[in-house]
Amino acid sequence: MLIKSLLAFLLGGLLCVIVQIIIDKTAIMPPRILVFAVVFGVFLDAVKIYDPIKEIFGCGISVPLFGFGAVLSKGVFRAVAEKGALGILTGGLTAGAAGISAAVFCALIAAFFFRSRPKRM
Repeated sequence: MLIKSLLAFLLGGLLCVIVQIIIDKTAIMPPRILVFAVVFGVFLDAVKIYDPIKEIFGCGISVPLFGFGAVLSKGVFRAVAEKGALGILTGGLTAGAAGISAAVFCALIAAFFFRSRPKRM
């Protein structure tokens, strides 16, 4: 158990370091890099590499945005198998509904406590 936790920490940290270096050292906008991380998670799941990595490293791969991409991918594949082409539109949202709902709820709670204001120049 300790070894798996250490491996999860190391892979999750390595992924975050790689993404942070790309953000700091390139002119690519951070949102594009984050979208790439989600799409890369979809790719890993589509080529059936994601699950073996998750077996070894646990939440080290599933917590960052790569894991969100894999969740969307799994949802689309499952929905397409059940509903046909309509699953392309509904599968990802159905699979990621809990995470998306939690993010929206947390944003709502934060909006009650914090107020935005324009930056002063």
